Amino acid sequence: MSRQQYDRLFQTLDAVCEGENDAIALMATIAHELYAAFEEFNWVGFYRNVGDQILKIGPYQGSHGCLTIPFSKGVCGKCARERTAQNVPDISQVPDHIACSHSTKSELVVPILDHNGDLIAVLDIDSDTTAAFDEVDETNLVLLNKYFQGKIR
Repeated sequence: MSRQQYDRLFQTLDAVCEGENDAIALMATIAHELYAAFEEFNWVGFYRNVGDQILKIGPYQGSHGCLTIPFSKGVCGKCARERTAQNVPDISQVPDHIACSHSTKSELVVPILDHNGDLIAVLDIDSDTTAAFDEVDETNLVLLNKYFQGKIR
């Protein structure tokens, strides 16, 4: 995706999310705006850290998602464990990939951290295109953390 698309996305999110501090409201808004802004994104959603090394489905856009993902499995689990972005160009190459949709070819998952660095959730984005995500996506999607850390101007 292009930097210009992300610039427009952040302008919209800054305006819509200003003053909001409820994590679920932010997740719902961000999922909607990402899904609407990028046609290559076939599924956009959050998996919330509910404790005990478990992620539970949060706000999302697209077809149904998995309801529960342990930190020990899949790309989302790895992101939660390592707290680093996971860009998977071809999910068929991931032995423990959790297939919520059989059409998904690539996946990008970024950790969502609060102002203390604690994991709130992971943002999971799927595409039906192989190698759909690049460094521009990774760099910009990590910036979404500012909304959960109260750093919106």
